[in-house]
Amino acid sequence: MAKIIAERLNFYYGDFRALADISMHIEEYQITALIGPSGCGKSTFLRCLDRMNDTIPGTRVEGKVWLDGQDIYAPGTDVVDLRRRVGMVFQRPNPFPQTVFDNVAFGPRVLGLHKKENLADIVEASLRGAALWDEVKDNLKQDALSLSLGQQQRLCIARAIAVRPEVILMDEPCSALDPIDTLEIEELMRRLKVDYTIVIVTHNMQQAARVSDWTGFFWLGRLVEFAATQDMFTKPTHELTESYITGRAG
Repeated sequence: MAKIIAERLNFYYGDFRALADISMHIEEYQITALIGPSGCGKSTFLRCLDRMNDTIPGTRVEGKVWLDGQDIYAPGTDVVDLRRRVGMVFQRPNPFPQTVFDNVAFGPRVLGLHKKENLADIVEASLRGAALWDEVKDNLKQDALSLSLGQQQRLCIARAIAVRPEVILMDEPCSALDPIDTLEIEELMRRLKVDYTIVIVTHNMQQAARVSDWTGFFWLGRLVEFAATQDMFTKPTHELTESYITGRAG
């Protein structure tokens, strides 16, 4: 069952069309990977899914993006609620210059979730969900910036899931991490998909092959091919896809 449907999506930076007629079904409780060379539109498409591109002057969108059957670009859409439902984890870890506890508690405090539930319980559950609890439980008041990069990225994931999203967008979440931390994040993604729909942008095709259920290949702002990951990497239907996967293009 599709959680998100993009339908004839076009995106413009001024007069430049960065995305051209993108149509894609993103399945619920699955990991969808977006691959392709730099500048091909992967991250732009990802940011369309929570309307983060709205903050960039001179941009505009044509087409539809449906979340559970509702067009997120329809007039009157509550963008704040949209970004609660669709969380984002960025390329480089970006914890707030606060304690570990306060980083995770930030969203629940803003949304008033702590009025309905114990804030400490929300923080613990989120840190457990991000596989970080055992490493920080004895010092939740430590500065988040004192954590290793891998721990910081898992903290950012904990911060994202603390507000109970339905979808998690990840924009190259391992690009700043070493191989050990990368494998930890990949294993975490596999566990998280039990409860969340995940979309990941990655330049690492091996990573896409390891963790995703579906893969979309972007090239010059267009979606060349979208298929089950195993099919994409073993029997792509487009010659350009095969050339990119094998390193002959891109």
